[in-house]
Amino acid sequence: MAISFNEIPAALRVPFVFAEFDSSNALGAAALMPFKVLVCGQKLATGTQAELTPVRITSAEQAATLFGAGSMLAQALAMYLENDAMTEVWGIAVDDLAAGVKATGALTVTGAATESGTLALYVGGRRIRVAVTSGDQPTAIATAIAAAVNAATDSPCTATSNAGVVTLSAQHKGEAGNGIDLRLNYYSESTPAGVAVAIVAMSGGTGNPDADEVIAAMADTQYHVICWPWTDTASLVAIEAELLDRSGPLRMIEGQAIASAVGTHGTLGTLGDSRNSPHLTIMHAHGVPTPTWELAAAVTAVAAFYGNIDPARPFQTLPLSGVLPPAEADRFTMSENNLLLFDGISTFTVDAGGVVRVQRLITTYKTNAAGADDAAYLDLNTPLTLSYLRHSFRGYILRKYPRHKLADDGNNFGPGQAVMTPKLGKAEAIAWARAMENLGLMENIDAFGAAVLCERNATDRNRLDWMLPTDLVNQFVVGAVKISFIL
Repeated sequence: MAISFNEIPAALRVPFVFAEFDSSNALGAAALMPFKVLVCGQKLATGTQAELTPVRITSAEQAATLFGAGSMLAQALAMYLENDAMTEVWGIAVDDLAAGVKATGALTVTGAATESGTLALYVGGRRIRVAVTSGDQPTAIATAIAAAVNAATDSPCTATSNAGVVTLSAQHKGEAGNGIDLRLNYYSESTPAGVAVAIVAMSGGTGNPDADEVIAAMADTQYHVICWPWTDTASLVAIEAELLDRSGPLRMIEGQAIASAVGTHGTLGTLGDSRNSPHLTIMHAHGVPTPTWELAAAVTAVAAFYGNIDPARPFQTLPLSGVLPPAEADRFTMSENNLLLFDGISTFTVDAGGVVRVQRLITTYKTNAAGADDAAYLDLNTPLTLSYLRHSFRGYILRKYPRHKLADDGNNFGPGQAVMTPKLGKAEAIAWARAMENLGLMENIDAFGAAVLCERNATDRNRLDWMLPTDLVNQFVVGAVKISFIL
């Protein structure tokens, strides 16, 4: 019997026509790889979900119930869903560190109002409007501001007032609260005449949660893109080490972490220079009123949604919906953005309509193990594309050859026998590469075909080894034109 059957035994004498199904050739080389996204963050005591327990999220309202309205995680998930409502997204919450300290800021109100109007306060990019009546004194105005802040259920801060001074406290303990933006009149509103408000920026937050606990809660579930809200050194080291291990050939559950950080151009450059991971992307948040955890969530959503459509297509120009742009005076110049991109910090631009758009998403990887400059994993597209190629090739081989025998080339096996050989393995690799070329993920397939290797392992005769010299399609990022003119 030449044909290898999977289910029909050879020892059959009962008259009948038996038929089995074989799906090994049902699908081509282009496999689906649906992304699963993870958003991490801190929860409030009002949230009903237990910490360190992953839960699938389908709406902002659900996130607010599970993690507490105004919490870091609820806000991040709402921002994620605003930018990507299609990809499967999960949340892992962690409580504040007991030993942590909340960031605080202050608003000092002076002067009595000489006209009635509305005070427009922005806390973490959220507009809080306070009615002011002519004749109101600083103490009354401060009391009204604190009441309005506390009435805003989605506010990242709570407030108290005393003798004309409003003290704002971050909802959470930890360093992230230091970046909560406080300002007046973002949209050029007018403060009622006679009233002045001096702002002291948020500061003093310390003690981020234990990143190892969050990582342990991830278990061995693959999350292709992870929103990571903490940028202290310990937290970044922990997630980098975990993602490096996950990307290895023995686990193959790779993922990319995306974070965001505030700071001056100098401090952002220092942060980028201190990291060197192909699995970490940090978007700068200089001058952005939107909190860093929300900006990170918006970037995560764009990377997941569009990266799952085509991992090799660059992310430039894609909008970050819901992210408020910096004031024009606070926006980095082209040369400043260029320097950040060499530091490993991703950048954005703002269009004429005030929409924040991705300029370039890169990883923090800059040098190899020997310390030499290395752009192998510069763009986020590279690890995303490699992840898909590995998933696709593994699936291609495992679908077509799930229970095959292995033999050397040159034997005369009967037609239909379930036997894999090195020659066949090489042919399948080339066929797969052609399919990847068709998807626009690989190029120069003729060179691939000439260089690909497939051979039986010398010490384990049940093992077949491939070497796939993949030439990844690149991204059209920079165009240079020389106009040579004649008068």
